[in-house]
Amino acid sequence: MADFDYDVLVIGAGPGGYVAAIRAAQLGLKTACVESRETLGGTCLNVGCIPSKALLHASEKFEEVSSGVLAHFGVNVSGASLDLGAMMGEKDKVVSGLTGGIAFLFKKNKVDWLKGLASFTGPNTVQVAGKAVTAKNIVIATGSSVTPLPGVEIDNAKGVVVDSTGAIALPKVPEHLVVIGGGVIGLELGSVWRRLGAKVTVVEYLDQILPGMDDDVRKEAAKIFKKQGFDIKTGTKVTGVAVKGKKATVSVEPAKGGAGETIEADVVLVAIGRKPNTEGLGLDRIGLATNARGQIEPDHDFATTVPGVWAVGDVIPGPMLAHKAEDEGIAVAENIAGLTGIVNHDVIPGVVYTQPEIASVGLTEAQAKERGAIKVGKFPMMANSRAKANDEPDGFVKVISDAATDRVLGVHIIASVAGTMIAQAAQAMEFGASSEDIAYTCHAHPTHSEALKEAAMAVQGKPIHM
Repeated sequence: MADFDYDVLVIGAGPGGYVAAIRAAQLGLKTACVESRETLGGTCLNVGCIPSKALLHASEKFEEVSSGVLAHFGVNVSGASLDLGAMMGEKDKVVSGLTGGIAFLFKKNKVDWLKGLASFTGPNTVQVAGKAVTAKNIVIATGSSVTPLPGVEIDNAKGVVVDSTGAIALPKVPEHLVVIGGGVIGLELGSVWRRLGAKVTVVEYLDQILPGMDDDVRKEAAKIFKKQGFDIKTGTKVTGVAVKGKKATVSVEPAKGGAGETIEADVVLVAIGRKPNTEGLGLDRIGLATNARGQIEPDHDFATTVPGVWAVGDVIPGPMLAHKAEDEGIAVAENIAGLTGIVNHDVIPGVVYTQPEIASVGLTEAQAKERGAIKVGKFPMMANSRAKANDEPDGFVKVISDAATDRVLGVHIIASVAGTMIAQAAQAMEFGASSEDIAYTCHAHPTHSEALKEAAMAVQGKPIHM
């Protein structure tokens, strides 16, 4: 090991990178992590998952108080007002505390933080801030960035056409927010500003929102969001965005062709997806190719075709989710250390943190049908006693199992706490559970999770409360 500065060098300190670095250090490997941001945690912690959830939570509280809905529970409130600066300040405090926590963990585990951008100069060498750094193993964990919309210029500083980073830092509530993209990020951030008083229009190219999710979920979610006040335009193509002063004009037309129209907006949020951050790494210098999507394709152990170079997180195929990256970060460190690090990519839950939340794990019904005969059980949240008591009737739980073996293939949930409920489904699937296993597991009453039990019972055609 004396020939190298480090046993492991991780490029990127997002959820995959910082976890890989900490785990490698725990396993006794001399480790460094390269990060160009002023704070650790990557996109997720600095301008993504965490600040957006802080704003989602705060905006839910504001809407709860300001909308008069609490009067339904005998709680009468008047004179509620929004202090957006204080709300943003609380968000920033959460981010600061968590990024500082990672810095503490680096010190605790003796991980060196090399500040700057890394670029390969050889298979075991990168240049960081003008200095060559060598490592026996180098892990690429550079994450992803916003996919641009051709012909539409994003300028977060002006605050008119923004990406997700700009959308969590708007100085005032827009009168009209147009969201380009009906996926997870667009719907979450659209939810924040709708609750705070903005009119929100979502423009989605496909015929339904939430691409890739189960069809029942997509249809039900669209109904719920429209009921909440979203103006959702599916099957609609954005042909251009013109900015004049502090206003924008969005030109749209039917995706299948037809007459166009314009939409006036104060703020336009471009949220059509994310792309892997592989440019600028000097991959060509080490002979490491990317696929058509710009992704690195490692093997099952996260090793690339270049010996000693590994990759995890958003730069490799699979859902761009922080928890996927974290599990891969642990696994790659263990594989480098000679242990066996495994990630079951068939059981990666995904959550949309709207209200109600939307969560899924495993196959959609359409995907499951392609593989063979299935059974499906559904149970509505309006029949769940806890949801009823909380006045949270929207949503359902859907369980998909193999018709021959009853093994659970997928679970899809719309409920106020779907993000928490999905963990049980993921764990059950990790253990190869059948729907009967879930159905005959005693669930505490009254809880939202009983809906999962009932949906599992419905697979066999015997739910109790429906």
